[in-house]
Amino acid sequence: MIDILDPVVRASFVMLTALAAAAALRHRSAGLRHLVLAAGIFAAASVVPLSLALPGWDLPVASRAPNATVLEAIGDSAAAAGAAGPAAPRGRLPIERLVLFAWIAGFATSAAMMVAGLRRVVRLTKQASPLQSPRWVEPARQLAARFDVGDVTLLETDAPDVLATWGAHRPCILLPARCESWSDARIHVVLCHELAHIRRADWPVQIAAEIVRSVFWFNPLFWIACARLRRESEQACDDAVLRAGVPPSEYASHLVDIARACRPASPIATKAMPIARPSTLEWRITAMLNTSLSRTAPSRRTLAAALLVLLAVTIPVASFHAAAQAGPLPFVGTVYDMSGAVLPGVTLTLADAAGMEKTATTDGSGQFEFEPIGPGNYVLSSDIPGFLPLRQDVTLKNPRHWDRAITLQVGTLRETVTVREDRPAGVVTPAMPPTGAVRVGGNIRAPRKILDVRPEYPAAMRDGGFEGLVPMEAQIGVDGSVTSVRVISAQVHPELAKAAVDAVRQWRFSPTLLNGVPVEVYMTVAVQFSLPE
Repeated sequence: MIDILDPVVRASFVMLTALAAAAALRHRSAGLRHLVLAAGIFAAASVVPLSLALPGWDLPVASRAPNATVLEAIGDSAAAAGAAGPAAPRGRLPIERLVLFAWIAGFATSAAMMVAGLRRVVRLTKQASPLQSPRWVEPARQLAARFDVGDVTLLETDAPDVLATWGAHRPCILLPARCESWSDARIHVVLCHELAHIRRADWPVQIAAEIVRSVFWFNPLFWIACARLRRESEQACDDAVLRAGVPPSEYASHLVDIARACRPASPIATKAMPIARPSTLEWRITAMLNTSLSRTAPSRRTLAAALLVLLAVTIPVASFHAAAQAGPLPFVGTVYDMSGAVLPGVTLTLADAAGMEKTATTDGSGQFEFEPIGPGNYVLSSDIPGFLPLRQDVTLKNPRHWDRAITLQVGTLRETVTVREDRPAGVVTPAMPPTGAVRVGGNIRAPRKILDVRPEYPAAMRDGGFEGLVPMEAQIGVDGSVTSVRVISAQVHPELAKAAVDAVRQWRFSPTLLNGVPVEVYMTVAVQFSLPE
């Protein structure tokens, strides 16, 4: 479970740091706290991407038992294919699948609610009509230039309880029905507050934060941070209105009246920036009447310092990874053949760096168990008839490393052919067993040669007195035919190599059976061309 908890714990640490920093700045401006919370949410979300891009350092975490969620396969086919090939890992435990399904369900539910809320906002915007009243349009134009927000669309809805701002590229201010009857003072207050939201880009920031919260829907820290983010954005806009010269008592009176007129709260409240949310109104009025609070907008130097502090926390958290370190644990696993069947009676040897060896033998179900061993580097080996020798370096570090699935590869045939001049060339001889037959054991039935074509000594090589050994590797298909042949030495004359390859390609074998199923098998062939005295 440490693989799942690791990013959650690291993101939670960053989020907790941002919440603590915002609480420590309670006597500073709301704009600064809003920045710290927003940066903390996005920094927590970036922990996993940053951990993939930054160099990592593992932090050891104690663990008592191996985590068998992933069983790493060990196989050595170097003699057959020149490289080791691990078997396919077995699946994760059902509990981890359940956790994944639960997260997907929670994220899908949260995302669906966000999409539904945005659709309601869009539908309400389409149904609204542009506000043409000079009492609104002219103050909006003047204040937009003052707040440096560009063009803003004023829309009057049919609902009596909608007053909010939304949009990023082309922001809209949604106003309730009959808003033209408001006093000039209230119009000024509302425009100052909503334009402050637009100037601060509160709506896109809040939506992005809600998306992060949907990803971490199971973590209460992100719910708290998003709620605090919205509250701090409202207070920051309140501070902007007060800095515009509106007396606190007058502003508080307007907010109370607007809250009464806009109850119950609009269903789009979670997807827009409402001016008078009843759940936070009392707290905001208390704050605006408190003359000891700072209302100045944070300077660029302050903002840069806050961001640097969060980066100083986020980057190390993203770089350090929790790595479980297990104590002495039994080294267990299962041995399979290439068909997926288990192999009983296989003796395995595990040697440590000092050369000390331990042995274990698989039972009737193909499972083995070594006595408890500690973390470190080991060599796992086995040599049984019919299979390639196994020799695999094993590093035991994380708890899952103590549980292994091992796949043994079918061994190879060996054939040595000597070609002399005094023998007839190109003669088909009766079937005979290979001189270097595979060591058969357990569930393997070795192939039997049923057609042998003798290589023909090239005349030019014979006349020139050239002799040589042609080592080759051939692959016998499931039907017993030779499917491929390659010369494995560069120190061979091409004429001799061609003669040997042409002959071996014509050989035929009975199928090699593994647990009664035909399988491919490799064969090493050595053809000796010699000229006797």
